[in-house]
Amino acid sequence: MTERMEEALNKQLNAELYSAYMYLSMTAWFEAMNLDGFASWMKAQALEETEHAMKFYNFINERGGRVRLMPIEGPPTDWDSPVDVFEAAYKHEQRVTGLINDLVDLAIQEKDHATQIFLQWFVTEQVEEEASFSAILEKLRMVGESPGPLFMMDRELGQRRVNLPVASNP
Repeated sequence: MTERMEEALNKQLNAELYSAYMYLSMTAWFEAMNLDGFASWMKAQALEETEHAMKFYNFINERGGRVRLMPIEGPPTDWDSPVDVFEAAYKHEQRVTGLINDLVDLAIQEKDHATQIFLQWFVTEQVEEEASFSAILEKLRMVGESPGPLFMMDRELGQRRVNLPVASNP
């Protein structure tokens, strides 16, 4: 793996950790608003992003690279409404899609076939992420400020569970 590719993968590792941090901030906002289902959904998203970060961490190591952790920028902490939260999250996922696409372009340019193959999982994942956030955002826009439907969505989103891989014993 080239130094340029290693540096780009480390930057993406940081971006994935930022995503987890941002979704945890959104979790805290929803908890403060007593929307526990939304909070649970975002907490699951934060855990999923941490898992994504660890995929980059492990890949860099497996390729003989050096993981270099960088400071994680502080995320926003306040929004005006659940719609605002999901608009910000959807825009963020679109940005992450761009970052992944840039990494794929770099891997092609560097003729790094292993990284190209590794990144394909993330390309597919970003299609799912954007679709998921977009669908929730559209429902929230339909619901508006109506408390009844908002609480129904809160209950629905609270059903989300993340199945993280079980850590193996060394």
